[in-house]
Amino acid sequence: MKILLFEYITGGGFNKHELPASLANEGLLMLQALLDNFSTINGNEIIVMLDWRVIDLLNTRDMNIFIIKPEHQTSEEFVRLTRQCDAVWPIAPEFGEILQTLCQVVELSGKKLLTSHATAVEMTANKLSTYQQLMLHNIATIPTQRLAESKNWPGHTGQEWIIKPIDGVGCADSYLITSRQDSALIGIQQEQYIIQPHMHGIKTSLSCLFKQGKVWLLSANLQKFRIINNQYQLSHIIVNHDPDLIKYQDLVDKIAQAFPELWGYAGIDLIETPELILVLEINPRLTTSFVGIYAALGINVAENVMQLLEGHPTFTRGFNKPITINLKHNETNA
Repeated sequence: MKILLFEYITGGGFNKHELPASLANEGLLMLQALLDNFSTINGNEIIVMLDWRVIDLLNTRDMNIFIIKPEHQTSEEFVRLTRQCDAVWPIAPEFGEILQTLCQVVELSGKKLLTSHATAVEMTANKLSTYQQLMLHNIATIPTQRLAESKNWPGHTGQEWIIKPIDGVGCADSYLITSRQDSALIGIQQEQYIIQPHMHGIKTSLSCLFKQGKVWLLSANLQKFRIINNQYQLSHIIVNHDPDLIKYQDLVDKIAQAFPELWGYAGIDLIETPELILVLEINPRLTTSFVGIYAALGINVAENVMQLLEGHPTFTRGFNKPITINLKHNETNA
C-alpha cells in the first residue's frame, strides 16, 4: 500500500508561523516512533509530509519526503497527496476541528483512514459531549459543565476547580482555580470552556486499539505532572508502569461499546482514587505514550493497525517492562 503519514505540527500545519516548541517536540517523538514501526513492515510505500524546519530532526530513511515550505498551502497539499495514496494516517490536535477535518478529507476521498472516523473525533474532541456519552453508558467520569452555565453549580467552600477549553488538548489553556469567579480574572471566553471539580488521585492513561465496539488494551501508563502558575504541566510518562491490565478491561470494554466508531489507536486519560477509576478524556489519535510501547512491550502498533483493516490484531508481547518518556515541554496529552 501507498500510505501518507501526516503529523500536523511538524508536517506543515504551522508552515507560515513559528513552530510551537512543545507541540513540535511531542509531534516529532510520535512521528519518529510511527516511522520506526513502519520501517519494519514490508510491502508499503511511505510518504511523509514534513515542515522544512524539521527535516534534519528525523530518521526518514527509505521514506518518500514531501517538504512543506512557507509558500505551500498545506491543506491543499494534504488533499493532493491523499488522492495519490491508498491510506492515510493523520496525527493532529483536536482543537479547532483540525483532526476532524483531516479525517473528513480522507473519508470523502474514498481512501483508507488509519485512525478513528471523523464522527468519533467530533464526539471525543468535545469534552462536554464525551462526559454526556460516558454518563449515558454509566461509565464513571468527572462532573462537567459549560463554564458559562455553572453559576448555580453545586460547590462548597475550599473547593478547587479545573477550567479548560471544551476542545483543548492536554494542559494547554487549562487552569486550576479556587473560586469559579476566578475565571473572570483570566480573561477567557466562558462559552468555549468547561469546568470540572479538581479531583485528586493517580493520573494514568490507557493505550488501546479499537474496532467496531471491540477493544484491545496495550498498556497502562503513569502520568506525572507538576503545577506551575496554576496550570498542570506534564513532566514525564512511565509507559507500561502496571503490567496487570485486568482491572481496566471492563472499563475499556464499556468505552468501546459507548464509542463504537473509535478505530485504531486511541488513548484514555484516567484519574484513579481508592474508590473509583474515573475517565477524564478520550483521545482518538496517537498519544505520547505510543512512543514507548515498542520499547516497553515489543508491540508494533502500526503493524497491528494495518491488521485491523482485514480482521483483528495478533500482537504478542515480546517483553514487559516500564519505559519512561521525559518531556521538555508539556502541552499535549499522554
